[in-house]
Amino acid sequence: MEVELKLSIEPRHIDTLRQLPLLQQYASAPPRTVQMADIYFDTPGLAIRNSNAGLRVREIDGAWIQTLKGGGSVTSGLHSRYEWEATVAGPQPELDALRKLVDPHSAWARLLREPGLDASLEKAFTTTIRRTIWDVRLPQGDLVEFALDEGSIACRDQTVEVSEIELELKSGAPEQLFDFALKLMDHLPLRLSNSSKAARGYGMYQAQATTAVRAQPVRLARALTVEEGFRVIAANCLSQIQGNEAAVLAGGNPEGVHQMRVGLRRLRSALKLFKDIAPCPPDLQAELSWLGDELGQARDWEVLQEATLPRIAAALPEQAATLEVLKQASEKLVHEKQRQAAAAVASPRFARLALAFGAWLTGKRWRATLQGNRERKLKAPLTKFSRQALARDQAALLRRGHHLAHADPAARHRLRIAAKKTRYASEFFHSLYPRKRVKTYVATLTELQDALGWLNDAAVADRLLAELQQSQASSTELAGAAGFARGYLGAAPELEQPELLKLWKRFAGTRPPYRK
Repeated sequence: MEVELKLSIEPRHIDTLRQLPLLQQYASAPPRTVQMADIYFDTPGLAIRNSNAGLRVREIDGAWIQTLKGGGSVTSGLHSRYEWEATVAGPQPELDALRKLVDPHSAWARLLREPGLDASLEKAFTTTIRRTIWDVRLPQGDLVEFALDEGSIACRDQTVEVSEIELELKSGAPEQLFDFALKLMDHLPLRLSNSSKAARGYGMYQAQATTAVRAQPVRLARALTVEEGFRVIAANCLSQIQGNEAAVLAGGNPEGVHQMRVGLRRLRSALKLFKDIAPCPPDLQAELSWLGDELGQARDWEVLQEATLPRIAAALPEQAATLEVLKQASEKLVHEKQRQAAAAVASPRFARLALAFGAWLTGKRWRATLQGNRERKLKAPLTKFSRQALARDQAALLRRGHHLAHADPAARHRLRIAAKKTRYASEFFHSLYPRKRVKTYVATLTELQDALGWLNDAAVADRLLAELQQSQASSTELAGAAGFARGYLGAAPELEQPELLKLWKRFAGTRPPYRK
């Protein structure tokens, strides 16, 4: 299993990197430089890519090596993949050699056995890289190959620049890669890279629009301990956050900000759920709050423009022209907030957050703060923990909803937060319970949460429209349109009350999945 951390570096900072005292301090020998020319192969139907694998032939100093990489994961920029290598005679794969190396029962062995695979392989793209390598020994004794890659990826008539660092763990603890990267960031502005050269090459080979990434189902084995379950859930949330970086940075796609924010909310919910056995350090909590605020500002304006105002217009079509004035006035603010969110995600602060959280999660560093009974809880069965957590959340939600008919805005807001917390926990643990019961429970809970969410959107929209009125005080037309919309939003709780009570009754009568 290959374990490495990828960091992007701007070319203008490379000279500073080469002279960095920190690198010279830890390097066990002078750097060496190699020229690498890689050819990536696939079938016209992308059989290799669709099997979550990559196949290349690399030339180094006149020698040819073929490599198959497959599977693995990316968490906080830490890439873990299976890798098989064999020498070849020239710039063409020789699959028979790889077939002898790969586990015959694996998905990649089945891929290599596909009839006609050898004959259907063709060049997809190439890379030309000048790699400078330092063999690094960290203070704790971990051995790391520090590689600086400079070059390009070429596909058809396109070429993109490569300027990145790869920290490959040769021996030791993976979390030390994060710590070392954080030390590097004390001297250089770096960014985590969640995309390999192969992924970028495929993006050129078969261009696709940048899309938002939704949460993937959490798969939990019943034999897991509480600690093991937490790590699976947290890694799943991180994948959603980092999977939406490209969409947020590209801008113009509200769903990117939305899904990154959802991933962040899921992560913070998981941290609260497991706070007694894996307490997250206050400084990390503060940075997660900072990111939530940056994304939240953009998302609030997006929801106003893309959802709230159209909903009012649908309810009152005769006022569509009036509401269009508000939509146009808010458009500039939406773009501004999206740019601010992108700047936050592109910042060294975000990179530091991802690295620090990766070190904490990978190194299980909550253990250093636990003693006695709390430490024993880490090894307890996840199934028991999940039943207790879901029962506790369900009871709290039922208490908050008991007086819904007479609830004020603050009480409805607390109920919405409790519903969201319960939903996330149910989705985290869904694989431990009967599928049909979980599906029914989450569906009724989602309907309730959506209804409460609309009332929250209305309250947020009222605040934003007040800001818009104040900033555009000279516009009588805008002030009138904002006043009209705020009047409608002020009546929303009363208008939605009958439907909300109906949804609450339906949810309260639904059997939770943890009950036999």
